[in-house]
Amino acid sequence: MRFSEYIKDKILICLLHLLCMILLMGFFYITGYNRNAAALILIFWWIILGIWIVTGYYRRKKYFDRAEHILENVDQRYLLGELLPASPYLEDRIYRELIRRSNKSVIERIRMLEDEQNDYRDYIESWVHEIKAPITSIQLVCENHKDEVTRQISLENQRIENDVDMVLYYARMEKVYKDYMIEETDLGKAASEILIKNKYYLISNGVRGEVECPDLAYTDKKWILFILNQLMLNSVKYKSENPKVHPYIHIYTERYGHGVRLIVEDNGTGIREEEMSRIFEKGFTGSNGRNGKKSTGMGLYLCRRLCEKLGIAIEAESVRGEGTKMILTFPVSSYLSKM
Repeated sequence: MRFSEYIKDKILICLLHLLCMILLMGFFYITGYNRNAAALILIFWWIILGIWIVTGYYRRKKYFDRAEHILENVDQRYLLGELLPASPYLEDRIYRELIRRSNKSVIERIRMLEDEQNDYRDYIESWVHEIKAPITSIQLVCENHKDEVTRQISLENQRIENDVDMVLYYARMEKVYKDYMIEETDLGKAASEILIKNKYYLISNGVRGEVECPDLAYTDKKWILFILNQLMLNSVKYKSENPKVHPYIHIYTERYGHGVRLIVEDNGTGIREEEMSRIFEKGFTGSNGRNGKKSTGMGLYLCRRLCEKLGIAIEAESVRGEGTKMILTFPVSSYLSKM
């Protein structure tokens, strides 16, 4: 709060004092009051008025500076009404009470929306678990009666399962801390598990998979499997259309210091340089996704959000027409080298 703003706020009071001084001087003039005494009264009046204005300004400035400091340093700013310092001024007390009532209404509305969101999330998770049963049954039937038809059914069934998993992990994304378990994870076994899970999808697209991951990391295996699955699906979806190129996915690890990087590399279409900064944004499909690939723009977004929750850095390197590398960097504390 600036002094000029405070003066503008008090301008009516100042004008009232000025009017009173003029009227008093008129009274002194009519009654023949001593001019020196009248001038002394005016001087003291101005001094007292000036002191009142200056001290009032510093008191109000101190109060609002403290309120602003509280607002800037509190995480839950909607609690400002509860945290505002006490004030001797009636206006401050009334405003504080109005803010408290308004914030209380907002908090109640937020809680209601959170309850509705939690109910919807619980319903989605329940639905996913229910639909997982027939998906598993279909897969077992296909495994026990292998022919070209059941192979195609298995392929489509796997696509359904991947989409269902995406729904489940999206629903759980904000509550990761309730669902993950950090444990020693064999990155090689995790990568191999993903390739085996999607073997029909890889075969039908003519994509060769290779795993070289002789390292372990402390992380949540289930979430890492989902992230690797999404990266693998992207690599297959955006494989090279050049008939001379033999598509492959190479999943391997690199050590750095006491940490490890898990890399998913392919020789697909690659990503345009101007799109690299946006590939992890929600709903971003890019030029590849608009070229008949039926992309949702959710896969890499989910990978980024889950990596943030797990403390894993994710980045991409790509050259258009040559391929892409998706790099997961596990922090030092998450790393455990094989002895």
